[in-house]
Amino acid sequence: MAVGSCRERCMSARFAVVEGEGGLYGDDLRIVDPSLYDKLGACRVSRQWPGRSSTLAGCLRWEIFDLWRKAASEKGKEHDVHTRIMKRNYRSVPQWWFHLMLVLVLALSLFTCEGFGGQLQLPYWGLLLACAIALTFTLPIGIITATTNIQPGLNIITELIIGYLYLGKPLANVVFKTYGYISMGQALTFVKDFKLGHYMKIPPRSMFLVQLAGTVTASTVHFATAWCLLTTVKNVCDVDALPEGSPWTCPGDDVFYNASIIWGVVGPLRMFGRLGNYWQMNYFFLIEIIALVPIWLLCRRYPHNTFLKSINIPLICAGAGGLLPARSVNFIMWGLVGIIFNHFIYKRYKAWWMRHTYVLAAGLDAGVAFMGVLTFISLGYFDIYGVRWWGGVADDHCPLASCPTAPGVIAKGCPVVK
Repeated sequence: MAVGSCRERCMSARFAVVEGEGGLYGDDLRIVDPSLYDKLGACRVSRQWPGRSSTLAGCLRWEIFDLWRKAASEKGKEHDVHTRIMKRNYRSVPQWWFHLMLVLVLALSLFTCEGFGGQLQLPYWGLLLACAIALTFTLPIGIITATTNIQPGLNIITELIIGYLYLGKPLANVVFKTYGYISMGQALTFVKDFKLGHYMKIPPRSMFLVQLAGTVTASTVHFATAWCLLTTVKNVCDVDALPEGSPWTCPGDDVFYNASIIWGVVGPLRMFGRLGNYWQMNYFFLIEIIALVPIWLLCRRYPHNTFLKSINIPLICAGAGGLLPARSVNFIMWGLVGIIFNHFIYKRYKAWWMRHTYVLAAGLDAGVAFMGVLTFISLGYFDIYGVRWWGGVADDHCPLASCPTAPGVIAKGCPVVK
């Protein structure tokens, strides 16, 4: 593929769906009249998305052999000290607790999809297929997450599947992704909590009940908060109408909505298939699988080389996939913290690292969350959107970085390149 083959110079680096010439995509008109879409051509999307789905394919191919080998090698082995302590002091969670929860949630989901079919658009077979996808991928994705600390997303896979099977239903695409991808992510989050409780010697049954109560509480609070913001914040999510510096721009929600347009309305066939302008991206599947082969062969040839074992092509691609929406500070701080604590401190103060690393990781995450709430209560609620000093403003200090560079493209707030 030649650089610029997808006309990325016409695109603004923003969370919005745009037309082929860089203007905002009028999805309200295109949904009502598909002929307008045919006149304007397919929407353009970032070339990183197929790279993420190919990352998933590569991860599965790379890990599947180790999965079976590790499972076979663990048979008959004595449990580690943590497992022995937990088994001796606490009762494990009965399997029927999980089975009962699965049946109840599945029944409620079926009732929701069928009872509100006009709003959610997803039939019962779509829900069952989404649950099957989540069940199938939880174990292999969990292994990848545990070994690399990166969780490959199933969002592209789920959107691709339902986009082919049920074209023209944007809400069905969103609901299918929620049940197929986000439910798997929640399952892995629960596994992480159980793992942390395992090391901290928290009774498994207490952990299960706390997780259940936390899920119900968090869902209620999230829904109430979203409802409150949508009804009280003027021009919420409207970037052009909000005051400068307002935090209510909803970038994550915009991406979720844009995905429903791209995969549910336009569809993968007219985007990445033979009718689309991005059909070349399918080669990323093949490229990543081929890239895995030389690393795998070198590891077989030099089994004791630790450097070769640390090379993870899917992990590299997953990091590259975040380059476009992320800013440089995201990677700098991520790498700095990782190098300091997982290299220098791990090598020189291993006992301290083993004792405090989990607490430190939880503290860093909790600190950001608490500061977000505190900042909103003390400043944002009074329309004070943070202290404006150099380095603290949420941009990269390059106002034109998000502007298109192709000649003649008009974008709000950007100069027109001649």
